[in-house]
Amino acid sequence: GDYLVTIEEKSKATFLRAYMNWRCMSAGSSRVCVRMVGHKMEESYSETLKEQMSIVEMPLSDPPLCISCCPVNGDLLVGCKNKLVMFCLKYLVINQNLTVLDFERSLILHIDNFIPAEVAFCARHIAITTELDVLILKLELVQQSADRTEQCARTVSTLEKPADGGPSTHTLQLELDEFIICQKPVELLGEESKLCEIPITLESTELPTQDTQCFQVRYLLFRRFTPDQSPFGFCEDTKLHSVQLLPVPQTAHEETENERELLSLFCFFSLPHVGYLYSVGKLVELISTYQYSEKSEQAVLTPQFLHVITSGNLQCFTVRCSAAAARDEDPYIDTTVKACPPVALDVCTLRMQLFIGPRAICHFKNHIILLTKADTEDITERRKPTRRMLSRKADSIKSSTNSESEPGWNLYIINTVSTIQLYREMVDYSRTYENVKTESCIHLLSEAHLLVRAAIMDPSLLKSDEKEELLRAFRESCAFLGDCYSRFDTKDYHLALPYYRMSGLSMTEVLKRLVSEGDEIQTYERGFVFYLTHSLNEDLNEELSKESANKVLQIFYLADPAQLPHILCSPCMRNVCPSTAVNYLQKVEKMMPSVVLTLTKAFMALKMGDLMMYEHEMDSYKETILACGFIGQPKLLRHRKEGIVNPTEFAVHLKEMQPGLLVAATVALHENSKIELEEADTFFKMLCSNSENTIPQLLVDFWEALLVVCSEEEIVQELLLRVTSQYVWRISKKQLPETKPLKTTEDLINSCNHFGLIFPWVTSIMSVGSPSDNDYREDISKLQSLLCSQSIKIASALPVLEPLTEAGNVGLTIHVLCNTRLGKYEEAIDQLLKRCPEAAVLYAHHALKDDSQAVWWNKLLPELCKRTRLTGNDCPVLISSLRAETLSVVAMELELRDFLSLLPEDGTAAFFLPHLLHCSQRKLLT
Repeated sequence: GDYLVTIEEKSKATFLRAYMNWRCMSAGSSRVCVRMVGHKMEESYSETLKEQMSIVEMPLSDPPLCISCCPVNGDLLVGCKNKLVMFCLKYLVINQNLTVLDFERSLILHIDNFIPAEVAFCARHIAITTELDVLILKLELVQQSADRTEQCARTVSTLEKPADGGPSTHTLQLELDEFIICQKPVELLGEESKLCEIPITLESTELPTQDTQCFQVRYLLFRRFTPDQSPFGFCEDTKLHSVQLLPVPQTAHEETENERELLSLFCFFSLPHVGYLYSVGKLVELISTYQYSEKSEQAVLTPQFLHVITSGNLQCFTVRCSAAAARDEDPYIDTTVKACPPVALDVCTLRMQLFIGPRAICHFKNHIILLTKADTEDITERRKPTRRMLSRKADSIKSSTNSESEPGWNLYIINTVSTIQLYREMVDYSRTYENVKTESCIHLLSEAHLLVRAAIMDPSLLKSDEKEELLRAFRESCAFLGDCYSRFDTKDYHLALPYYRMSGLSMTEVLKRLVSEGDEIQTYERGFVFYLTHSLNEDLNEELSKESANKVLQIFYLADPAQLPHILCSPCMRNVCPSTAVNYLQKVEKMMPSVVLTLTKAFMALKMGDLMMYEHEMDSYKETILACGFIGQPKLLRHRKEGIVNPTEFAVHLKEMQPGLLVAATVALHENSKIELEEADTFFKMLCSNSENTIPQLLVDFWEALLVVCSEEEIVQELLLRVTSQYVWRISKKQLPETKPLKTTEDLINSCNHFGLIFPWVTSIMSVGSPSDNDYREDISKLQSLLCSQSIKIASALPVLEPLTEAGNVGLTIHVLCNTRLGKYEEAIDQLLKRCPEAAVLYAHHALKDDSQAVWWNKLLPELCKRTRLTGNDCPVLISSLRAETLSVVAMELELRDFLSLLPEDGTAAFFLPHLLHCSQRKLLT
């Protein structure tokens, strides 16, 4: 809201007034309207209200002592003796052309025996100071149901008084003039601040409605100080001043220009010789302490600076608000991605300007408003307490002198130096420390960086032309800090990486900044090597030139030779001279040989076209050791470009010459979490130049090899479905693999428990199959082997197996295997008797056991008898199956009476008699 609130004194009476539409006075209008707060305005006054200033009288039961306006929503907080009164800003719509500002008293905070000296109010946070105490509170909304709305209007006590009924610290009456009683200093943060024993009672003064807000108090901070003491006596001038709450909103974006949430909140307060800055947003903590060179009179905090006036000058200090707010806003601060100078960084005094008799100071945008009195009179007499002022019930002493009649008052409006200009000055000044390599250079550049960062957070910069200039300065400051952490031997050398990343500089540009031209030997600090190592190990799209790549080789050979094989595999080093690389690798190999180094030499030999050297290097280790060697550096086989996995020249060569090693290496990478399953799919498809929907044989080889070693059930089931799908596709489409599979069915059965031995009845069926099935015998047998094991979840595989339903004997075996796994034995027997009766008994012997054994006499025996009756002697296979196998099993398992009941009434006695005798003899023997 655009209004002015004052505390005015006239005829020994104190008034609280708000001036609305006050800009009309500066425009020449002399019309003034006086009204009471909450007074209903008639629409007939609308035209008049547009052109006149309104003075809103705000009556209070007690004289106002201090006020504070919320910078977020315009609400007003008034401090009185033993209470705080909150007024909510209202926008009254008179008509469509006129909206008038008004206030409504909404809440009273009762604080017994508490006389506030200053208050600060922001986003329902309240900071109160007395002479030596600071209390910070937050009004939190309480979820209220509709039936509790009326209850909410009544007073709510938020802190019980001490149970013993004894005097608390704020009920203590100090009446003795002979003594000064000081309590020990206390600092309570967060939940501990409840222990301050300052009871607060809330009284809602709004009319209760459905939309009435109900609050409770949360204590954030309590701090008590003691008066300064020295060998020369007791200092009665110790008194808190300049309490302030500073909000920092979320960084502006186009879509949230008008509605931005509070990001961070800071509270500042000061003693005569020291100031304190706290963060009171997500976490309550002390950020900075400011030591003044002389006694301070007043201070004002801004997002970029702290301005302090003393008896003779204006001082300016840096602040850490932007550093704390940056960490609240961005979770990636303080990682290898982003960085920000620490909140605990020592503060700096930027400049001191002399003034005669500064009395008061305030801040608006890029202006400092300073009130001075040019005489020798000590204006602080108005603030100086007597000994009685240490009492909680003492009132402040006001000067009886009329300041309007006094000469020598001056008002200064000081334009602060622009952020960019001050940033340039700080960067130039930091260069004086550049060659001596001290922390001072980093400190100055950090201050400059925070200065720019704070300016970027300014809400008014959303559409400002200045913002782009600030962003350029921000990137430049990041580059300067990256240079410092790269050049200097500092414990925070790792910060070179995030600062260079935020600067937007390419690796080539960083090399030009830090590496001198020519062949002279340089010393490279840890920060620079750390930056290069991480940048080269990431999948960047940047390719270094031949000269830059060779220079990087030299840097690592001198600074960190163990990393040489790894950085040579980076896509950024694609243009490196391979012969130069081999020379460096041979030197390193003498000191620290490794499999990765040998593989890297082989890679470089391929680039040189020296196959003899390549074979020599690859023969240095067994194939299994070489496969494990790729775990140490996966980029020997693949690298990413714009998020896509691409095979290297090494991988292409292995595909042609040693596909088994390539598959084994990829399996090792997967099992060591160096490559995901989907990435491996893309890798093999690109390697074999296959389309997205075509599966190369090398990928199937990888899936089969991975099944041998993989132990994760979820991945195993996924792989089983994939290989099943591929086998089915080839069989149904009569498609042969483009390359010879690396493993046969027998290899898989012997090495992988997910492939089972093929059942005899399956072999029996396939023995009378179509000659055309022989062309796809390997895929058919692998599929049958998979289904003969217990690993694959058959319910998930059924949709995949659907294309083989009519595929002759292959389809029959698949159908029966699936029904068996699903427990549908009778359906399986029906299918066998219908299409391959000679395999029915073989199937029954294998599958009908334990709980399913009853199928022998409940299903198989009646079916065989039925079919034999229909076919007679024309089907000897059925008769032999009935005689040789089925009746023998039934006679062994059933009682004689049960066996007799199963025999057909029209059966030949001679045919069944031997089995009846066998059944009865078995009974006699038992």
